[in-house]
Amino acid sequence: MFYSFSYTFTFLFTTLLFTSSSSSHIASQPATKIFITNHNIQSFTNAGKGNIITGISQFKTYLSRFGYLINNKPFSDQFDASFESALIKYQRNLGLQVTGKLDSNTLSQMITPRCGVPDTTKSRGRHRKNHIHNTTHFVYFPGKPRWSRDNDMPITLTYSFSREYMIHSLSLQEIRKTFKRAFSKWSIVIPVNFVESKDYSFADIKIGFYSGEHGDGEPFDGVLGVLAHSFSPEIGRLHLDAAETWAVDFGVTKSEVAVDLESVATHEIGHLLGLSHSSVKEAVMYPSLRPRDKRGDLNIDDIKGVQSLYGCNPNFRSQWSLESDSSTNHGAKFGVDTFRLSMIGFTIVIALFM
Repeated sequence: MFYSFSYTFTFLFTTLLFTSSSSSHIASQPATKIFITNHNIQSFTNAGKGNIITGISQFKTYLSRFGYLINNKPFSDQFDASFESALIKYQRNLGLQVTGKLDSNTLSQMITPRCGVPDTTKSRGRHRKNHIHNTTHFVYFPGKPRWSRDNDMPITLTYSFSREYMIHSLSLQEIRKTFKRAFSKWSIVIPVNFVESKDYSFADIKIGFYSGEHGDGEPFDGVLGVLAHSFSPEIGRLHLDAAETWAVDFGVTKSEVAVDLESVATHEIGHLLGLSHSSVKEAVMYPSLRPRDKRGDLNIDDIKGVQSLYGCNPNFRSQWSLESDSSTNHGAKFGVDTFRLSMIGFTIVIALFM
């Protein structure tokens, strides 16, 4: 456990140190990044309610950025009750041991690159509530938005890539193939088809790579930190940080800070469909992803979540022998039960997403 944090900290701290010109000043760090030195790790991990530790304010800023604290005044360096409460919520949402402390696992998680979409809002509800046997952890956006058409299901959504906001480290063909695979993972399980369009202006889903401030109020922060963000239905915007070293093949891309494009694309498409972040670490919708890791295959939690919004693709149901789970959501409008994946004839391999 400590080894995992030590490795993550050493690697990511070194990366941030040499990629951020302002890394020597905590106050100037982006809200999406945590700055830790070898000298203050212990002071953070030993901190408790009532302590005043230089640098605590950056954790408050981070938790505020991702939906756990209300930022109505400058944050102090005091480990106060509101900070402890926010830490507990963060630990629960990320599937960590709930300690209310800046323990090594929590610090490791906070310095791990992640999606820029906040983890929690007051109007989100987890479906395990009021269901004794329900173990799902998927979360919707407020209001449970989803894509719809006049003829309802099945529907077809178009997607297109910005010509202006692209990267050149990967070819357009590589990017197109990667996104096609990512979209297909979702269309296999729900009655929604995705078709690439050359008409960017009128596409349902618009994809681009951006740097820094790019007009949506959520600026990217350079290497690592926030990797990408997208918007709930039916906004249809998917933005990736152009500063990242995006990879489609780690055998070709040797960089230690390389990020798997397919894993991130699959995650962000889940947001576009209406899913928020899951606390299941194996799920595609878990918010973080370490460099050179992959987590691009849908977990049963991802499948249950998206099917509760759109129903089940009949071909997926017959092919994989999904069984209804009467203790979970019933999706009355679409006649949809949530499902348990039968492992008959093959094994679905689940990869790790940050």
